Amino acid sequence: MDTGVRELSYSQAIQEAMAIAMEADERVILMGEDIGVYGGAFQVTGDLIDRFGPERVMDTPISELGGAGVAVGAAMTGLRPIFEFQFSDFAALAMEQIVNQAAKMRYMLGGEVSVPVVMRFPAGSGTGAAAQHSQSLEAWLGHVPGLKVIQPATPYDVKGMLLAAVADPDPVMIFEHKLLYKMKGPVPEGHYTVPLDKAEIRRQGKDLSIVATSIMVHKALDAAEQLAGEGIDVEVVDLRSVRPIDRATVIASVKKTTRLLCVYEGVKTLGVGAEISAMIAESDAFDYLDAPIVRLGGSETPIPYNPELEKAAVPQVPDILNAARDLVRGAR
Repeated sequence: MDTGVRELSYSQAIQEAMAIAMEADERVILMGEDIGVYGGAFQVTGDLIDRFGPERVMDTPISELGGAGVAVGAAMTGLRPIFEFQFSDFAALAMEQIVNQAAKMRYMLGGEVSVPVVMRFPAGSGTGAAAQHSQSLEAWLGHVPGLKVIQPATPYDVKGMLLAAVADPDPVMIFEHKLLYKMKGPVPEGHYTVPLDKAEIRRQGKDLSIVATSIMVHKALDAAEQLAGEGIDVEVVDLRSVRPIDRATVIASVKKTTRLLCVYEGVKTLGVGAEISAMIAESDAFDYLDAPIVRLGGSETPIPYNPELEKAAVPQVPDILNAARDLVRGAR
């Protein structure tokens, strides 16, 4: 392995990306509740306040609307803020600034102003945080023209995509699944970027395409390995970007395997999988399908507090296994 590549956790990769961006450009600042001395609700910002000082690592009051508004305004006046929400659920409190301001300023001002703000959203279930702290809301923001919405699934991707987001002239929303923070993987030293508009084939296969997002990528890979022992060869596509969606990669995969399973943690109805399904139905890949498209998303319920019910509310590996078996064997 390249000596410049180390094993870092997902959260360490985020922190390293922020530090690199701040060292390279004094316009990059961090904002959010408890990100300074405390180091962030999930300790992602760590000791960056010691390295860069409170003028660039700024604790904000408990007002997501106010903090997001300051971040958007700062971006419009030339800074490059990275704003951290403690939980993605709290985006609901700042939708005015995200949807009506950040997303629309470039359009409304004829391209004379850009809003290079990055917003980070710790998201997803699995931590026992219950209904108001465990949602997957990427589809909300993916519906809004003017925003880029990404879901990095690996330490390598989250560092490279965050650095690409900081350099982007438009607002970028990064959804970071909370259960990924401790996951480790190879991460190169120094600066590199990962495109914000490209999916990644994580596993090649010929019998079935699983298009997955965020932590579901890893569950899909686990399921694919088990299915391989049963003679079912699964291709796993890591969508990575919810807006824009990499149509070409997804369509090519479906044409190759002739079957599609969409796996995502957000509520099934009107979720990311619905958009992927419609995209395939409207493309020439539809003619290649040997079975109906299947969506495997979150249950039609708030995330429960009880650990077993919490697991049951979102797709797990056995659910993916059963759906994949039915898709492949049912079509034979």
